[in-house]
Amino acid sequence: MADSEAVGFEHMGLDPRLLQAVTDLGWSRPTLIQEKAIPLALEGKDLLARARTGSGKTAAYAIPMLQLLLHRKATGPVVEQAVRGLVLVPTKELARQAQCMIQQLATYCARDVRVANVSAVEDSASQRAVLMEKPDVIVGTPSRILSHLQQDSLKLRDSLELLVMDEADLLFSFGFEEELKSLLCHLPRIYQAFLMSATFNEDVQALKELVLHNPVTLKLQESQLPGPDQLQQFQVVCETEEDKFLLLYTLLKLSLIRGKSLLFVNTLERSYRLRLFLEQFSIPTCVLNGELPLRSRCHIISQFNQGFYDCVIATDAEVLGAPVKGKRRGRGPKGDKASDPEAGVARGIDFHHVSAVLNFDLPPTPEAYIHRAGRTARANNPGVVLTFVLPTEQSHLGKIEELLSGENRGPILLPYQFQMEEIEGFRYRCRDAMRSVTKQAIREARLKEIKEELLHSEKLKTYFEDNPRDLQLLRHDLPLHPAVVKPHLGHVPDYLVPPALRGLVRPHKKRKKLSSSCRKAKRVKSQNPLHSFKHKGKKFRPAAKSS
Repeated sequence: MADSEAVGFEHMGLDPRLLQAVTDLGWSRPTLIQEKAIPLALEGKDLLARARTGSGKTAAYAIPMLQLLLHRKATGPVVEQAVRGLVLVPTKELARQAQCMIQQLATYCARDVRVANVSAVEDSASQRAVLMEKPDVIVGTPSRILSHLQQDSLKLRDSLELLVMDEADLLFSFGFEEELKSLLCHLPRIYQAFLMSATFNEDVQALKELVLHNPVTLKLQESQLPGPDQLQQFQVVCETEEDKFLLLYTLLKLSLIRGKSLLFVNTLERSYRLRLFLEQFSIPTCVLNGELPLRSRCHIISQFNQGFYDCVIATDAEVLGAPVKGKRRGRGPKGDKASDPEAGVARGIDFHHVSAVLNFDLPPTPEAYIHRAGRTARANNPGVVLTFVLPTEQSHLGKIEELLSGENRGPILLPYQFQMEEIEGFRYRCRDAMRSVTKQAIREARLKEIKEELLHSEKLKTYFEDNPRDLQLLRHDLPLHPAVVKPHLGHVPDYLVPPALRGLVRPHKKRKKLSSSCRKAKRVKSQNPLHSFKHKGKKFRPAAKSS
């Protein structure tokens, strides 16, 4: 019965410096995973923990790791500086975020505990210089860590004490199986290990057998996503592919979705098709493209978080669609090049204040749905997930609902009652825009983005200084025209707006950089991101299933 009382951070025997850092972060009490995992980790037990995305898994392993390192340095014998902790993550972005979180928690003990990220964009030589200083904790992807181990710039056999595998269920899906098995040969026989995951699948079971020794399994009795009072989940059945584009256009252009949103599609080609389509209507969006360097992707996320864009289009196909066991890394469906195999956004990437997640394409797996939906309704903020479904995809959607509902057989994705005939007046505009987005236009949009990257690349600056003619040729290459934008499509005449919506529609204006106070006010104003409206006395809104 004592377990019913919540355990606070102050009752866990943590170092005062860690408690001060936790206070600075504004954490008044631990989340469920932190409350259960931290005491067990401090007892020296191996952990296999499942908790939903956004539940605080990073701090659940970072706090005990820092505490154990600080305790060892304060009470143990004086030993040579060495790498004691290793954190493995599937993507460079997650490595950056894990490093940032650990450093925030180590703010008041930064002299005693140093953290390094070897998945960043620096060249191997600069990373070797960092590793020569033997930081206490190293964060990285399996391939990068293995590379340093094979080059002898990193040695762990005689020093490693703590191993963490964050987002463990994605490590094999990313094709890191062979790297992980090779990497484990470089580790000591005895060490404490934590496996943190949002789902338990065959890959996690395989990792458990490889890494853990008599682990404590924390399969917390919580839903994999927040409850309906915090996260509302809806489905919209679209009869045709054209209906999906039409519905998305009207939802965004008529401001029926308020606040910031993430649009998920299943291939990179679809990302650019959607961006060019929305550009026809002066709806600003950006594509998070795994082909671009890490710094560029992080810049896009930063701009989104700062309010430069209200909508980001992303894909998780190369990460979560048809998991590949290490043999076909770098290929997505229909040969869509996956870009950087260590780049993915469906899981863990820290998008701030996302009001809505729109699954323009149905997620390829139930797990993919969970990770996409986990981008909104984080902490205690409300959120909405709206999934577009074609009639042929209904059976696949049923599998997703079955996994989400568990023992509770009630509906999870409620039908969103939207009468398509109300927006038929927009269809000819939708078709006009779709015709403008040709395969050639998509190809040129991608080439234009890569050309901009080349022109502004710091790594190529020296090359262009030595080869100015190449720079001139690149600058004066034939101009690329991704798609012809027709200005009249950006304006919505009043006669096209359904009467029930005229009081709700707000004109789209060019985005400007907002002050922090304005952005805060805007977020408060858009607490209900999926707007409802009335038509002929009936209120259009997500309808609960009648009993």
